[in-house]
Amino acid sequence: MVPAPIAPQPSHRPVLWTPVLEGLAVKPSGVYLDGTFGRGGHARGVLAQLGPEGRLLVMDKDPEAIREALALQAIDARVRVRQDSFANLEAWGDTATGLDGVLFDLGVSSPQLDVAERGFSFRNDGPLDMRMDPDSGQSAADWINSAPESEIADVLWTYGEERQSRRIAKALVARRSEKPFERTGDLADAIAKLLGRGDGKTHPATRSFQAIRIHINRELADLHLGLEAAERRLKSGGRLAVISFHSLEDRIVKQFIAERAKPPAGNRRMPVAVAFVPRLRSIGDATKADDAELADNPRARSAVLRVAEKVA
Repeated sequence: MVPAPIAPQPSHRPVLWTPVLEGLAVKPSGVYLDGTFGRGGHARGVLAQLGPEGRLLVMDKDPEAIREALALQAIDARVRVRQDSFANLEAWGDTATGLDGVLFDLGVSSPQLDVAERGFSFRNDGPLDMRMDPDSGQSAADWINSAPESEIADVLWTYGEERQSRRIAKALVARRSEKPFERTGDLADAIAKLLGRGDGKTHPATRSFQAIRIHINRELADLHLGLEAAERRLKSGGRLAVISFHSLEDRIVKQFIAERAKPPAGNRRMPVAVAFVPRLRSIGDATKADDAELADNPRARSAVLRVAEKVA
């Protein structure tokens, strides 16, 4: 059978667009889940390769993304939409019959970064929010202004690998007692004032903002749960494709696939208790953006794609 052609790339080009579609190996009659719809670039690529019997399930925490997804559903009956974290994909009845492919595009999307009111970026001053779903949970401002110093330090170190985590936490707690943090620019300036501007290539608040965002949105916890749920819902031969943007995410994905694709290192002195049975097969090596994509989209420089296939 001749494979379906790759759809033309959208004007807003999602990261690693062609490798993702090639990795998913879309079957025209298959059922595919995009757990991070965003603005739908990857999802529309999958949809273009589905036939009349195919189905595209899309999830996202972000209400703006869901509005975009519902507009797509309104013009294409093959699309189903649910506002939720992909960690809860098994709770969606539409996944119960099994999936032929699952995509997670981790981190924040360009529209989220570019809209100051969402509070994800210190480059555009806005309310200190950072929630993927602004109607749910604790905002970054609420957390920064109330969390114990030790908790702030732990978050900055664990999720941002920030070496100055304790100094920053101490300074933030001291400053908030005088004036609570309410704006992204205010928080970024406080960190820059403490650490200095460095070489100017990377803002000194970059690691702290990453850490706070990951904590507020439970991103790594959701990733663990989502990967496990995806494995259970995938049919035999189904594909899992995950795009990561920093080492913490990629390490989780890499280890998840390796633990299910390769037998653990043995000990010659110990008997083999249970024979290893692989549950996933790694498809190719980790994929990064090529020079052409980087020239067009510098934000793709840290993106890493890993693909695995469910083994019978």
